[in-house]
Amino acid sequence: MSDPKNIVLDDDPTGSQTVHSCLLLMQWDVETLKEGLADDAPILFILTNTRALTPQQADAVTREVCRNLKQAIAQSPVEDFLVVSRSDSTLRGHYPIETDAIAEELGPFDAHFLTPAFFEGGRFTRDSIHYLLVDGEPVPVHETEFARDSVFGYSTSYLPDYVEEKTKGRIPASTVERFVVADVRQGVEERLLHLQDNQCGVVDAENQADLDRFAADIRAAASQGKRFLFRSAASLLTALANLPTQPVSAEAMGEYIRNHKPGAVLVGSHVKKTTEQLSYLLKESGVAAVEVNVSHLLQDSPMERDALLKSLLDQVHTAHQKGETPVIYTSREEITFPDVTTRLEFGVAVSRLLMDIVRGLPDDIGFLISKGGITSNDVLSDGLALRTARLLGQILPGVSMVRTPTDHPQFPDLPVVLFPGNVGGADAVAEAYRRLSRDVDSSGITV
Repeated sequence: MSDPKNIVLDDDPTGSQTVHSCLLLMQWDVETLKEGLADDAPILFILTNTRALTPQQADAVTREVCRNLKQAIAQSPVEDFLVVSRSDSTLRGHYPIETDAIAEELGPFDAHFLTPAFFEGGRFTRDSIHYLLVDGEPVPVHETEFARDSVFGYSTSYLPDYVEEKTKGRIPASTVERFVVADVRQGVEERLLHLQDNQCGVVDAENQADLDRFAADIRAAASQGKRFLFRSAASLLTALANLPTQPVSAEAMGEYIRNHKPGAVLVGSHVKKTTEQLSYLLKESGVAAVEVNVSHLLQDSPMERDALLKSLLDQVHTAHQKGETPVIYTSREEITFPDVTTRLEFGVAVSRLLMDIVRGLPDDIGFLISKGGITSNDVLSDGLALRTARLLGQILPGVSMVRTPTDHPQFPDLPVVLFPGNVGGADAVAEAYRRLSRDVDSSGITV
């Protein structure tokens, strides 16, 4: 029996950050899904962007994808598949809304597993506690800024308690099946075969070999008829896909840039790490800072918004004509909101402005770097209006590059870097910029 197809519903476009040479789908009509299922790659990503949506919208989108998937699978040669609800490695996202919806639409499943480890980003799970490396030291994620997220906040890093908290007691911590490191390394196939009724399990992993072993046991159990669902960060996907080394190394990805031209950088994420990375990037030679003041965006009239957009695009084109790479970033001050709905409305307004900027970029830019998960999703699906994109691989650990189709009406064959907000050291965005700019001098002339 062949290995199952790995179908990933990705709540932002950065979940493919550990694999390569597969399709990302920005649409999920039945025909597009059939195209993805027919692709030779063992893994397929459907970019739902649900982390940017309300709980009700996330539920509706997830169900729509699953219903269309059911039709597409029935019309495709795919016989066996695993479903992954890919989410953030710092435990943010619509859990259990999305896994509940998937289970109801594509189930029944024997179990669903939380596997939040993402080693390239310094996240691992030990004794069912999820950690994030901060300056080389492991910190339980509930002690980080991510746990204080105004939409997806939580109070514990102990995953059984996290499950109980997020399910409002529907799944008590005492009933969660724990797969600790010693179990995983010894092998858990026999335990997997006894799971039923969508049992919730949480999985330790301290390195990629742990998830490789777990994935092998999952495949073995699946081959015997067991059906599993995953709420996972990216590192499990590496194990499930089991791909060879990417065709072009991270250091050599500058060969993808178009005509040795300077590019553009778009920064939407507001996490502390992004702000630090932005400050390093702005010190690089050949960049031009273009700040987008978004503080009054919800109050601005349409005329004021249009004037702001024109001013920003004028700065972008002026920089490009000088052979510089414009770094377009939203203002960094903290903005408070009276409620979650207003915060989400603000996010939509910011995204619309940024996507108007993307559409107004010079047609001959050499590359585009998009910083932030939701920003990157909007760049692909709205700013570039892509239906599908081919993932080239990673330019840095956890940082993917895709390329637009050759027949794109505005930006054909444009390499686009999808840079998660919470990934990389202080110099990481600057390093990605340098790798893509080595063949361009300060005047934009090939060297």
